[in-house]
Amino acid sequence: MRILSLFLDESGDWGQCNPRSPYFIATFVLHDQADSIKDLVGKIDAALTDLQIKTKTVHTGPLIRREEDYLNLDIITRRQIFQRLFTFVRASKTTYQSFVADKRHITDERDLADMLTKQLLSFLNENLAYFQSYDKVILYYDFGQPELARILDSTYKKILSNVEYRRVAPANYRLFQAADLLCTMELLALKAENKALSRSELSFFRTERELLRTYLKPIRRKRF
Repeated sequence: MRILSLFLDESGDWGQCNPRSPYFIATFVLHDQADSIKDLVGKIDAALTDLQIKTKTVHTGPLIRREEDYLNLDIITRRQIFQRLFTFVRASKTTYQSFVADKRHITDERDLADMLTKQLLSFLNENLAYFQSYDKVILYYDFGQPELARILDSTYKKILSNVEYRRVAPANYRLFQAADLLCTMELLALKAENKALSRSELSFFRTERELLRTYLKPIRRKRF
């Protein structure tokens, strides 16, 4: 049986536009379960253990901004954690696709839902033969945004007869954490394009040039 895993994560708030956070991004990581990532998961688990990281979940945004679990970690350690997850994502036989809604161009939540629905439907219809080539498509999501889950019901579940949902905890799946990293990277790309990178983001990556050349350019080769 051929099984395709889709790990979904999102970045941004669903509500009205906040000038400090005008984007809503949904990212899918696509993984053919025939391509084992067991060894790669073992490597990143061992690497994080060596760094004496207590949490099993790498949450990229707070890691960069030195928030939450990373408040007491210096920038060198945080960069090492980021590099381990970044290397895992690049080495895994996965692809990804992100869908972006710029909330500065909408008036209410219905417009946001319509915008994302159109993007998801377009992607699905353009690649329908690919998705139908699998016996089963399993969508892993933590259901952090109920509105996004409803959109999925009206797109993927309606069109594909072979899809099922799995509610996940981020700590249990490195590929879910990969989706989180990719969401963050796409957000950073938008912020760099608009010269809106924060001081903490620039400090973490040293320069905008290094962010673009060392991280964004190679990771985008994994786009579906």
